[in-house]
Amino acid sequence: MTLRKSVSAPPKTGAARRVADSELEPERKHDPVRTKLDILEVATEEFARDGLAGARVDTIAARTRTSKRMIYYYFGSKEGLYLAVLERAYSKMRAAEQELDLTRLAPREAIRRLIQYQFEYEEAHPELVRLISIENIHDGKHVAQSETIQELNISVIDMLATILKRGRREGVFHTTIDPVDLHLLIIGPCYYRVSNRHTFGTLFDRDLYAPAVKARHKRMLVDSILGYLEGTPTPAKSRARAAQNGRRRKA
Repeated sequence: MTLRKSVSAPPKTGAARRVADSELEPERKHDPVRTKLDILEVATEEFARDGLAGARVDTIAARTRTSKRMIYYYFGSKEGLYLAVLERAYSKMRAAEQELDLTRLAPREAIRRLIQYQFEYEEAHPELVRLISIENIHDGKHVAQSETIQELNISVIDMLATILKRGRREGVFHTTIDPVDLHLLIIGPCYYRVSNRHTFGTLFDRDLYAPAVKARHKRMLVDSILGYLEGTPTPAKSRARAAQNGRRRKA
């Protein structure tokens, strides 16, 4: 009986070892959080440009070097991915807004800063404006499904309510306004100048992003909203305010 000698594989050369290691590298370096973020960033661009119907999951998978199967594993469906994109877009806007810490400012300055922030943010993030426009084409049905987005937007209304209440108490604001109405008053022009920039510019020969035009429109918006909020105090309020000031001087 002849015993066969087992022949061990020759040791790998440096080049072969590097090739073998590189084959294992993707799995070893797989980062679900980073992968999901990459997918969301690319999906934001695709949905903002082509809409929910026009964006292709195949394209998103190819651009992120993932697969449709992985995208569906993370987000469930194309609509699930679209909703996640919307939630992320709103979350980023509200997070930046919270960093302003507006409730620590005097009421008038808080409103001024909020208007200026919204004006600049929407110009800097046209993808958000496009996504909102696309969602309105779909009658807002995806936003209606998202508790995340609804809770995020409640926060800005609560903040406005707090600022308005303090402004009236301090005698700075004399007009009573629903905070939702004030929110609409602020975001309307900020949104319009981005969403309709090209059609408006073509029809009226006006570049809404030109520095002088932009500065003028921002100032107009701030002045008009603050002027509306400050209003004209009624005679009774004026007398009460004068009496209050008199007591403070005597004290």
